[in-house]
Amino acid sequence: MTEVKPYGAWTSPISAASLAEGAIGLADLRVFQGRLYWLESRPSQGGRLVVMTLEGGEARQLTPDGLNVRTRVHEYGGAPYCVAPDGLWFSNFRDQKLYRQGAGGGEAVTPENYRYADAVPAPGGGLIAVREDHTDPAHVKNAIVRVPPRGGTGQALYDEADFVAYPRLSPDGKRLAWIAWDFPAMPWDATRLYVAHLDNGGLTKARLVAGGDGVSVLEPQWTEDGALVWISDESGFWNLYDERDGAPRPILPTRAEFAGPLWGLGQANYALMDDGKIVAAARQAGGETLLVIDPIAGAARPIELPFLALSSIHRLDAGRIAAIAHSASETSAVVTIDVATGAHAVVRRPSPAAVPADCISKAEAITFASASGRQAHALYYPPANAAFAAPAGEKPPLIVQAHGGPTAGASAAFSLSVQYWTSRGFALVDVDYGGSTGYGRAYRQLLNGQWGVVDVEDVIAAARHLADAGRVDARRIAIHGGSAGGFTVLAALSQSDVFAAGGDFYGVADLEALARDTHKFESRYLDNLIGPWPEAKAVYDARSPINHLAGFTAPLLILQGAEDPIVPPNQAYMIRDALRAKGVPVACIEFAGEGHGFRRAENMIRAKEAELYFYGRVFGFTPADALEPVPIENAAALG
Repeated sequence: MTEVKPYGAWTSPISAASLAEGAIGLADLRVFQGRLYWLESRPSQGGRLVVMTLEGGEARQLTPDGLNVRTRVHEYGGAPYCVAPDGLWFSNFRDQKLYRQGAGGGEAVTPENYRYADAVPAPGGGLIAVREDHTDPAHVKNAIVRVPPRGGTGQALYDEADFVAYPRLSPDGKRLAWIAWDFPAMPWDATRLYVAHLDNGGLTKARLVAGGDGVSVLEPQWTEDGALVWISDESGFWNLYDERDGAPRPILPTRAEFAGPLWGLGQANYALMDDGKIVAAARQAGGETLLVIDPIAGAARPIELPFLALSSIHRLDAGRIAAIAHSASETSAVVTIDVATGAHAVVRRPSPAAVPADCISKAEAITFASASGRQAHALYYPPANAAFAAPAGEKPPLIVQAHGGPTAGASAAFSLSVQYWTSRGFALVDVDYGGSTGYGRAYRQLLNGQWGVVDVEDVIAAARHLADAGRVDARRIAIHGGSAGGFTVLAALSQSDVFAAGGDFYGVADLEALARDTHKFESRYLDNLIGPWPEAKAVYDARSPINHLAGFTAPLLILQGAEDPIVPPNQAYMIRDALRAKGVPVACIEFAGEGHGFRRAENMIRAKEAELYFYGRVFGFTPADALEPVPIENAAALG
């Protein structure tokens, strides 16, 4: 029988504890000699990452206790391990050394102050990898290096750019492809694709193949017959290209994205098959389609699958690919897919979620008018829980979600974090504000020079669109987001009275402080988003939420990792202290041992429950959960 209770007070089958248990992430799937390997997170073990493989049809963990397979190259990491003929190589998070794990166990083979990622086996043993040299922290240097079989710092093969990625060897081991880029570009702005001969351990005859100013090139791969394939956005969308007989050409020109922004190294968006076909995921505003592409004919056919998105796509054998699959109603899984028939098998789903189908909210893609006649996009999730109904005439509270990046994008894939809210009676809208990925280069560049303007306009427009349509309660709208999304939260709260509460998770309050304090990878990111520092100091000051406290009236919850190298904790402290002094209700929780985002199960639980408690206090409902109270300063102002 359906029980009538206020929105937000519904009893959910998803607890914060089950959310943490179900937060076992999958990443960096790859294939070596026909065998599958991938990474899994361990929230209950401090959030460490471990390498898994498949033996006899069963998943087996390879990483010994006490080790964490995670690299800090670019701080965001990615591609922290490599399977080679001479063993499993991986970066250990604590000391950032490369380890080689063979039959006799693992040992560190590189010295301190060097970081490694995105490696491939080198001819004759060892690795070719991206290396980040931190011996002088004030002048971090990136290079492609060759690490000998016995280890060592590695011989630099290419060190003539500020950043490098994707070192990839031709099948005969005689040529190396890679991408490079320089300040102030980010890899989604402008990269260059090079190819060189690998002779006597060094590179010769290097040449520029594609890319340059205003073009982002990603993910080079070699075909078995020695042709080079890559992804480029020179048409305005990240499409596939190849080079045969020295003539680069588009393979399948289309208004779809075959890649995303390179925040984490090692993106794998397509697989080259034995028959010359390419299997690739094409993303458009309406969703994602897996295509089998004939590069000679320039034609493609879709593979019908029950998945919303695929990542880490690799050739498994002559007729199958392996990938990490994401669907609308189940947690992510490692799958294999028959390219000819579309038949698929789930190899590993590490954290199946026991959520009834009638408690799962499905995403609805919406497009709405924003400022200056622009159109913006979002995914809307209505409340969903068949066991409950709201009192007559009540409309649900809304959470407006501002993703990070800010070049990231919303995904309709099943998220326990989203369902945590919708199953309790919240509506949630995940906004793809101008600057988001998935809609082509022009949409992605809407944020250039306009961070803190366009994103704020679009989250406000999303909230108003849903309120005006009568789908949500206009008096109970919260906005939350992490990292760059946290900045958008603070900027929106300081500029608008649309939001009645905010959740700022390791967000940016002072852009000037961020420009001074952040790490190498993002140290010039703000040149494009705001303007060059310090020449554009007036713009930095004008866009920083800390300088607009007069408009700040909504209660704010701040969640911050104590060891965040990307958005340092001082950003949280300054907005907390300013709101405390102004008399605005504010709560701040700092998590020891956490960096940029929360990986430990206990902290994930506390963060989610704290946010629910906070909204209950602000919006005037009593959550069904037994929650640890959150100390709120200036709480008397809540009424």
